[in-house]
Amino acid sequence: MRYSAGLKEFKKFKGFKGFIVIVLLLGICFRLVGLDSKAYWHDEVYTTLRAVGYTRAEFDQEVFQNQVLTVPDLQKYQQLKPGSSVVDTIDSLALEDPQHPPLYFILARFWLEAFGNSVLASRVLPALLSLLSLPLIYLLAMELFAAPGVALLATALLAFSPLDILFAQIARQYGLLAAVGMGSSWLLLRSLRQPGRLNWGLYALSVAAGFYTHVLFAINLFAHAAYVLILEQFEPVEPPVDKPAGPLSERTVAPPRSRRFRLLAQFAIAVAAALILYGPWLAVLLGNYQRAFAATSWTSANVPLPFMLKQWMLHFTAPFVDLHFGFDNAWTFILRVSFVLLIGLGLYWVYRSTPPWTWLFVFSSIGLPFLALALPDLILGGMRSAIARYLIPCYAGVQLAVAYFLAISLTHRRAIGQWILAFVFTSSIISISASATSNTWWHLETSYTNPAVLEVLNARPSPLVVSDRGEGDTNPGDLLALSYGLKDSVRLFGVGEPADLEALESESDLYVFRPSAPLRAALEEQGWQLQEVVWFGTLWQASRA
Repeated sequence: MRYSAGLKEFKKFKGFKGFIVIVLLLGICFRLVGLDSKAYWHDEVYTTLRAVGYTRAEFDQEVFQNQVLTVPDLQKYQQLKPGSSVVDTIDSLALEDPQHPPLYFILARFWLEAFGNSVLASRVLPALLSLLSLPLIYLLAMELFAAPGVALLATALLAFSPLDILFAQIARQYGLLAAVGMGSSWLLLRSLRQPGRLNWGLYALSVAAGFYTHVLFAINLFAHAAYVLILEQFEPVEPPVDKPAGPLSERTVAPPRSRRFRLLAQFAIAVAAALILYGPWLAVLLGNYQRAFAATSWTSANVPLPFMLKQWMLHFTAPFVDLHFGFDNAWTFILRVSFVLLIGLGLYWVYRSTPPWTWLFVFSSIGLPFLALALPDLILGGMRSAIARYLIPCYAGVQLAVAYFLAISLTHRRAIGQWILAFVFTSSIISISASATSNTWWHLETSYTNPAVLEVLNARPSPLVVSDRGEGDTNPGDLLALSYGLKDSVRLFGVGEPADLEALESESDLYVFRPSAPLRAALEEQGWQLQEVVWFGTLWQASRA
């Protein structure tokens, strides 16, 4: 059964355009309102550190020297480095963070120079960049389905996606990565439909932009390459010569073999051109691959399969619902079962009622990036596929499949479709509202408890916070993150190597932030007793035995 043709008239339903306009406006507002309500977190401070021209080594050299520091001493590393330029931003990444290409950080540098380094200013840039995704997913859906109703629903789902709004409000490159991924997919399909130097040239530029945004764009390109190659398996039938080739959804099979070979050659040339443009940073990455490997080694930690399954369920349903009652609470997952079914129905109907050009793209854009991460996890060990931001290349395909199913339902089972539509968007707005009114959320990871730490420390007149680099070397980022909310009266003692704790002897209001095992042992050896005051071992109060 083929439903796709009838979907072109779907947008004419009474009130549909008004509904879409309201959803889009609300989605834009949710991206731009309350940008400074959540704590600035670990990864974001590294964005600023790189953008302003400092390195982690410079920070460590001043902070972890067995001496007392103030909040302004920390905040210095979030201000533009005197005498620095964008070259220092690039050098900081190349030296210490080569797995992060410089495009977003260069944009952040210019943005900070123009608007300052406040939490609000830093997050406005990614929020604005994320808005590029809205027209791009519309164009991508139109290229796939040639149905305005489906395209508008896909745009609305993206606008109201709790996960996409969350990524849009992080001072990182995730919103830009999503936009570039959608844009490159649209340009690929357009180039396959209307091959020419302009379209393939634009595709090559989009691929280069993707690589300069995030190294994970490689799995986008992997999905694109597989899609182009898989199309070779279909019988060659040329569209009528008196009718121009229409959108991919109107074509049931691949073009003739000679033309398919040309398309493969053009695709290969475009990718080669993109890699040449990416060559300078690729050389940096290969030249400092040991540093890149060390910085991402935490993703190789072995975790149980049940943990992975839970994370996959949470992340793939997060574009529609993002309510949590605790990771070990069954209701967190029961709530999402209906959305797993919704995604499954979307994929089923895309496969059943669209031509191979369409369903192959949707399936490959979801499945191949996921498998590229999940298979190494399952075979070699690791947790790459359990990290929400690593799955960004998959989410657009999920939203396109669900948008298609909603359009099918509204067209052929209107009452049922309206109930499903209401359920999806109600779940989204409840999730968005819950997140917007909270000062922390699951995506803050190591910084999740920072608001609680700030509450304890800011309630004291002049506490001294002791910290070393911590287990896994994560404390420096979180200390910088805390500096955005700490009162100036709070002091920090950065423990060096070797530790010298004599300066603590006269302190009567002492706290310890996420101490490593050696630091705990050193404190206890000098007669300090530690009592946990913020959960997960984040903050301890120290007192004499």
